[in-house]
Amino acid sequence: LARMMGLFNMKRELYNLALIHKFPRQSQKVAARIRQAAANPTALAIRDRLRAALERAWITSDIEIRARGLSAYYDPARQVLLRDIELPVQIIVVVESVQACYNALGIINSLYPPIPRTIRDFIANPKPTGYQSLHAKANIGGRTYLFKIRTLEMLRAARSGVVREWLATGKMPSGFEQEIREQLYIFGSESDLSYREMIQASGRSEIYTYTPAGDRVCLPKGSIVLDFAFKIHTDIGRRCSAAMVGTRRVGPDHVLADGDTVTVLTGEREVRFHPSVLKRCQSPRARAEINRLFRHRIENLSRRVGEAMLRQELRRYGIPREVLDRPEIGQLVAVFGLADLDALYRELGKGRRRLPEVIYEIRSGIWTGKQILPPPTGALNQVHLASLDPVSIKLSRCCNPLPTEHGLLGFPNERGLSIHRKDCQRLADLKFQREDVVEVRWHCKQTVVEQEQSLVVLGAPRQRLMMVLGTAPAAMRLRDVTLLSRPEDQRADWEIHFQVATLADLRSVLHHVDQAGLQWEFVIEL
Repeated sequence: LARMMGLFNMKRELYNLALIHKFPRQSQKVAARIRQAAANPTALAIRDRLRAALERAWITSDIEIRARGLSAYYDPARQVLLRDIELPVQIIVVVESVQACYNALGIINSLYPPIPRTIRDFIANPKPTGYQSLHAKANIGGRTYLFKIRTLEMLRAARSGVVREWLATGKMPSGFEQEIREQLYIFGSESDLSYREMIQASGRSEIYTYTPAGDRVCLPKGSIVLDFAFKIHTDIGRRCSAAMVGTRRVGPDHVLADGDTVTVLTGEREVRFHPSVLKRCQSPRARAEINRLFRHRIENLSRRVGEAMLRQELRRYGIPREVLDRPEIGQLVAVFGLADLDALYRELGKGRRRLPEVIYEIRSGIWTGKQILPPPTGALNQVHLASLDPVSIKLSRCCNPLPTEHGLLGFPNERGLSIHRKDCQRLADLKFQREDVVEVRWHCKQTVVEQEQSLVVLGAPRQRLMMVLGTAPAAMRLRDVTLLSRPEDQRADWEIHFQVATLADLRSVLHHVDQAGLQWEFVIEL
């Protein structure tokens, strides 16, 4: 919050107190290095030379050498205190006017040539907190130094942040107000984003990108096109399929650079993003919105699974499915503290409610006094799927089940369905009842396979492998064949990369390789 409000002195002090407590010994060593950096002879020589050059140009200035505090040495991603950093010292140059800021920048650049693409103009383009300054980096004697040039008013604003303007005018800058609203919206939502991730994101460097109209969009360094799209509007982010960066067409996971002009390309429908996109997003808003889309997909699957389980279980007890359409079903749902029947389906599909307790309430309420069949045993309830959504379907690595196979078991949970083979050794350690698991089958002809697949063939002669691939089903689109091991007795291990359109096509390819008598290993990529 201190950083967002521009209270950088407070932010540094809070970080210092926390880091001294977390790293009592190492922080003392780093503090000693900080004191040495402030008295570095090279930095003092730079200050004296710059002061003399500014005086010759009739520019009144005050130059301060500021060693960066403990917070600059903390790596939030690895949660360690670094021994050294790229910019241990900053040189603050305070002048009388905005014009003098630009004149001083020219003098600094003539004395110490800047590192390419490191000059930042926060006077013409203030940060959302109202922060203004000119920044330039130069490599001097093998060490990088950061020059910050500002007026006295800018210096005071940098210390008091948005609070200064807030107190003076009674209102905050519009850009900052929008950012605060976004952060509070994310905090108040049902996002899976942790507070640690929010804090980590707030400490990242920023880049400036632009819309085609020239509007500036400030994003964390390393942001991708989706971060930009969600920053513009939630609906644009959800339908973002690609973008134009300058004149290049790129994907939604393309990493943006400082100064990029981005045109977001959208489709009519929401894009079903792959889970890997979430790891690449840098802004809390984009991560929160994508998490919300993922939760919606999980909710949809859970509802389908729960409905299938309950309807089949009713049939096993001899209770007609029409009981679920009766008005009294509202009272049954209320017993479980739920709003409607769909909510009950989702509870069953996530494993939060068990079928026996729901059947008991139906028997003792809606279907009381009527004859039913004995409790079922043996056969499992079935769920038929036509999707390989990696957000809601997890194929367990312990047994590597293939969706083309029959007899797969699905365990409903908060994340969707966890799929195992019936002969998986881990099942012996899991204590579950018949009602807690479903048999999962895929409609192979309707299920699209989006990802490129890889098949490993073991100990196959080159000619034999080429012959098998040459007679493979037409649905197999071969991408690459890689030699994994050097041939011994004309045999080698190979990795075959290919694509297919549907699960039915994949089943045909695997059947073809199996019929050829080759030894192979395959794990499907969702």
